[in-house]
Amino acid sequence: MRNLSTNVRDADSNSTDHRFPWKWRLADLGDVPKNGKTVFSCFSCGGGSSMGYKLAGYKVLGNCEIDEGMMKLYRENHHPQYSYLMDIREFNERKEYPDELKNLDILDGSPPCSVFSVAGEREKAWGKEKAFREGQKMQRLDDLFLHFIRTAEILKPKIVIAENVAGLLKGNARGYVNELLKAFKNAGYVTQIFLLDARTMGVPQRRSRVFFIAHRNDLDLPKLKLDFQEKPILFGEVRSKHGIPYKKKLMAELIGKRKKGDRCFADISMRERGKRSMFNNSIVDDDRIAPTNVANATLTRFWDGEKYSDGDYVATQTFPQDYNFLDQSVEYVCGMSVPPVMMAQISSAVYEQWLKWL
Repeated sequence: MRNLSTNVRDADSNSTDHRFPWKWRLADLGDVPKNGKTVFSCFSCGGGSSMGYKLAGYKVLGNCEIDEGMMKLYRENHHPQYSYLMDIREFNERKEYPDELKNLDILDGSPPCSVFSVAGEREKAWGKEKAFREGQKMQRLDDLFLHFIRTAEILKPKIVIAENVAGLLKGNARGYVNELLKAFKNAGYVTQIFLLDARTMGVPQRRSRVFFIAHRNDLDLPKLKLDFQEKPILFGEVRSKHGIPYKKKLMAELIGKRKKGDRCFADISMRERGKRSMFNNSIVDDDRIAPTNVANATLTRFWDGEKYSDGDYVATQTFPQDYNFLDQSVEYVCGMSVPPVMMAQISSAVYEQWLKWL
């Protein structure tokens, strides 16, 4: 197990400006008042959203996940009662389900979203089979959301919460959103769509995401209101003591010539070499909010010119300091996960405005 807490500076992580702390440990969950409501998570990846529900007082019953490595990590940290290592389409074809899953309060899911990401191929990739990451079987990704809605139709939870990339609301993808809304309606759900930014929710990271939040149409519930205006947390407040030095000579030389105001290596490269390249290599200053953690980009600390440490990814993603990442890449898991504090905020609002009265 990687102990990350030793590489994180002491900070006022329990500021009264924030409902949930960015810096916390698994043992802290023992002090969280339980609300008696249950959750089942699909496409659970490393378990970020599940940790968020636990922070908000929910009981997470289990998960469905296709990736063997992610499932191993999830089971290590969450000890799920019901755990299914399989494609969601296979899960939907099961003949029987535990009674607790047929009486769920919340069905949670983050259907793979790379097809709709502004960083991906978007419309050109629709309908194509691909492996979500190396080692997985080939599958269509653009219809997994519809299969997730089918899961809701089967289990009939009171509430469904689905997270996706902001790119889903741009361009021709908006037509796909209409398909999703129609599918939710046909499954018996009333749906609202929210575009939320984690930096307003006590997460030390800019992370814009779309959330579909739906309730069963037989429940007389008011419209959900989500308005988060918490004080931003700057990178300097959460940065670890030490980063990871660059080993490649060119990278080390370029970062050594950084100047205040440089936002990525491309800025330095253009100034020093006359070439604009390496746009994905962002430079993060202490007086800025950290950029979005993603699974395939390098983030560099302006303070010392070193790459993010594992502790930096954990802190900016608000994972527990003692989360056991096993042999998985911390950068990958964090980049692919919903920040726990982000989900804690959303699910707390869902409980207070809806589930508390049911």
